[in-house]
Amino acid sequence: LESFYARQLRLSPHVLGHSKAHVGRVVAELVRAAKAQGLQPGPLALSLRGDFVRIGSAYEQHKVRSPDCFDILVPLRLPPHLEPQPRCADGLGPRGAFVCGLRARAGWPRRYRPFAEGFCVELQGRSHLSSGLVLRWFQGHLQRCLGAVRYRLQERCRISLSACPGRPPTLHIVPCSDYVCCHISMAVRLIPAIPLGDTLYLMALLPEGPQAPPAPEALWGLNASRQEQRLLSWLKEQAPASSCHLKCLQILKGLRDLRGQGLEEPFCSQWGRVLSSYVLKTALFSLLLQGPLEAWDERFLLERLEDLVLYLRDCLRKQVLMHFFLGNASLPEAVALPRFLKEAAPVNLLAAFDGPTLDLAAFQLINTWIQAPHVIRMYSSPRYLRPALTP
Repeated sequence: LESFYARQLRLSPHVLGHSKAHVGRVVAELVRAAKAQGLQPGPLALSLRGDFVRIGSAYEQHKVRSPDCFDILVPLRLPPHLEPQPRCADGLGPRGAFVCGLRARAGWPRRYRPFAEGFCVELQGRSHLSSGLVLRWFQGHLQRCLGAVRYRLQERCRISLSACPGRPPTLHIVPCSDYVCCHISMAVRLIPAIPLGDTLYLMALLPEGPQAPPAPEALWGLNASRQEQRLLSWLKEQAPASSCHLKCLQILKGLRDLRGQGLEEPFCSQWGRVLSSYVLKTALFSLLLQGPLEAWDERFLLERLEDLVLYLRDCLRKQVLMHFFLGNASLPEAVALPRFLKEAAPVNLLAAFDGPTLDLAAFQLINTWIQAPHVIRMYSSPRYLRPALTP
């Protein structure tokens, strides 16, 4: 496991630091240009707020393999009189996810008819902001701003933007050979986000798979990345300096990916969704708060990793793993939650999967752990590994 982590999973802090800094500079230029070229803020306009929020594993110190993919939230400014309305209780949207509508107040569409016609859809007789229409506007707006930014950045890198229907656009960055020492091509997913206050954001729901139907346009998903980052910062302060909790998460993600290479469809796709990185991180959070953090010292890596696997297996067998922040009253006082999260209905992250699928995932998880040395040797061969990126 140590060799697997060091050779295939661990990122160079130097390369990751350079990649994050380069991504930050390029995204800042693009967001600045998009804000300047956008419509003037007003009651009938969508526009960028002018900042961006770094989220995901690259910024939480548990990314694996290569620092070539990043997620960035781009907050938008919206007209007033749109109110968030949690819709989980209505049975709308995908199971296993918190969904929320942005509903127009009574009488609002008549006053703001151009905006309503351009960006809203009807749901149960009321106008709701459409995630699909907002995403389409966002993609086109960034594409129009790309030319000016590309000219300013031509000495640093080559940039392009790609987009698939129903998904956030991806910014591709290819550094120029004489600009940075770490010549890694990077893909940055730019996600339009609706600020709710208290560093909470709504973002468009993504299709569950390549062939899955698009998510309902009137519904949005919740992003609590800033609360997760606060919790990770608190854990870093409270845990031993040599704590292995993030290393456990990285190794488990690596084993999940290797095991997935030996599975056949349709279970192969379900395996990745059942044991998504968010599910693994949620299980780690829950386990960390159950016992003394001193037990996560580096010398107990094997024991803590086995505890995490067994905890996940039990969750899969019981078909229950609750969202860590929604309605959770057992969080440390140092991690203050916004009222919106405290009052939200709990959500079971595994509710979208049937019993046989979760039972099979539990079996494969334990089997992967028991046969970890064999799985690492088998699926780490050149036949299965993707080509390494040369520095």
